[in-house]
Amino acid sequence: MSALTPVPIAALPLERFAPVIGDPAYRRLMDRFARGRDLLGGHAMWNVNSTARGGGVAEMLVSLLAYGRGAGIDARWEVIRGDEAFFTVTKRIHNHLHGAAGDGRPLDGEARAVYEAVTRAAGEDLANRIVPGDVVLLHDPQTVGMIPVLKRLGVPVVWRCHVGIDDPDGLTRRAWGFLRDYVRQADAYVFSRRQYVWGDLDPAKTVLIAPSIDAFSAKNQELSQAQVSGILSAAGLQDSDPAVDGDASFARLDTSPGRVERPAEADQGRPLRPDDVMVLQVSRWDGLKDPLGVIDGFVRHVLPNSKAHLVYAGPSVEAIADDPEGRSVLAAAREYYGALSDEARERVHLVTLPMTDLEENAAVVNALQRRAHVVVQKSIAEGFGLTVAEAMWKSRPVVASRIGGIQDQIEDGRSGWLVGPRDLAAYGNAVVRLAGDPRAAAAMGGLARLRVRGGYLGSRSLLQYIALFERLLLGEGAPAEVSAPAGYA
Repeated sequence: MSALTPVPIAALPLERFAPVIGDPAYRRLMDRFARGRDLLGGHAMWNVNSTARGGGVAEMLVSLLAYGRGAGIDARWEVIRGDEAFFTVTKRIHNHLHGAAGDGRPLDGEARAVYEAVTRAAGEDLANRIVPGDVVLLHDPQTVGMIPVLKRLGVPVVWRCHVGIDDPDGLTRRAWGFLRDYVRQADAYVFSRRQYVWGDLDPAKTVLIAPSIDAFSAKNQELSQAQVSGILSAAGLQDSDPAVDGDASFARLDTSPGRVERPAEADQGRPLRPDDVMVLQVSRWDGLKDPLGVIDGFVRHVLPNSKAHLVYAGPSVEAIADDPEGRSVLAAAREYYGALSDEARERVHLVTLPMTDLEENAAVVNALQRRAHVVVQKSIAEGFGLTVAEAMWKSRPVVASRIGGIQDQIEDGRSGWLVGPRDLAAYGNAVVRLAGDPRAAAAMGGLARLRVRGGYLGSRSLLQYIALFERLLLGEGAPAEVSAPAGYA
């Protein structure tokens, strides 16, 4: 059985970026792609990660690779096939990189044997398909063990680390030690923020590229009020709005029509009503996203001072193969919810969204974010937090933890509010303040959208990755920072 699973990639036109980013940035993007296409000369740009479903990395790859294909680059995507033992080890690595104990077990020789058996097989599988002139981009700790196998082929290999922590501790450094010898063999390593760069890696190989969102995906495209109402009603999350004709349609990434038809699973006293004030967090069922803290802070500090409802929405846990802890986190959230008072249960909604159709799932998230009066991202640890950029793009005011890349996106007090990750009172007070002042919330949301337009759209990431591989193919090495188009932060 193959150690990798191919993921189909659409082809999307770069031209759709022109009205969003402006003509100078658009022309620079097209020029960069033309040079990159010439340098690759028809060779493949391989991407490998651990899942095609759920999470920000998979979502970015869906869009970025499709635009690469649309620009004439042979972009390919493979997902590493791992068993339960492998994903248990990689989740342990993920937790340790964030300074969390996770399952409490060590990254010892037994863990390394499990890890290397899968990553070596995946590396050999890919090596059998690579030809001289190809380039490889590996994503996150699950793929690091492939580097030594692929480097023997003499092709450029880049490792992209999407996770990080502001203040590394002993657990973090032990995880670095587990991965370091593999990582050092890459031609370049890409981090989201300078603060995330490991202290003992070669600075000459280190590159900074922030994550980004696709403004045209089902998750971020413009939706009318009728579509928001229709989608949420079809998902069983809100009563139909008599003031508008519901329309559960959306546009798929390839512009073909889609419709939300599958209901979400919800623990709730009742669905939302169209006039309910709604506070939202969208996250995977991960302890580092702190669902219990989000609920507890809302019940203690928002519920007594506001009529708002809290919706905590995450993906169906059965669909996320690379996160074995999702079921237990969701179970704990449901147990906590079940112990709440009747009043609290009526105003707290735990939602799991089906993942059968990923774009349908994304359309529901889009509608939830546009329906929300305030969006929350109260994580304990966060590599970057693309849900923040998604909400900001939709002109939503965001209350989020002062950690990781969230701090780069939000200008505190201007385009959102930053609070301590464990400060439930500050989180609650900020939510109450915004929920009770629609004019201030709208002003903050407008500035938030401009912030994302200026630095966190996919066109910027595309240009930076192409520029990086251009330098590697020319033998110029990895630049410390790859320039972005004019007009980007």
